[in-house]
Amino acid sequence: MLAASVAGVVAIAVPALPQQRLQPQPRAASANLRPIPDGPGRRVAELQGLDKVTARTQRFVAPVGEATRFGTLEISVGDCLVNVPEAPPEAVAYLTIVDHKPGQPEEKLFAGWMFASTPSLSALDHGVYDVRVLACTMAQGSAPSRSR
Repeated sequence: MLAASVAGVVAIAVPALPQQRLQPQPRAASANLRPIPDGPGRRVAELQGLDKVTARTQRFVAPVGEATRFGTLEISVGDCLVNVPEAPPEAVAYLTIVDHKPGQPEEKLFAGWMFASTPSLSALDHGVYDVRVLACTMAQGSAPSRSR
């Protein structure tokens, strides 16, 4: 009889948690991260791409809020954040990467935060291309996005 009353108390004391729908949000978890301070130019993520077939790397900029091409990939930067000056240097970008192979439907390969200091923590898994974040900066003028 004691077990039955304890079970009833536990059921009352621990209500069922509401189900939450988790959707990726362009917002980083660290309190040290902040947008790049305002200045001349526009906010960009400096990225590095590797074509594994040719073994060539290419550095390019991707403006925040716009799409940039690297090979068959379309890379969209949702946000680009840096650490506060008192914290160790860090750059974090929210990237969405879609593959546009000729003759095939587009395929979303990656959506999430990439960290400059630890690229393997959240990496693009692709047979031909690697993409990593190098920095978040302000670009002067209209920095054209490069495509290969």
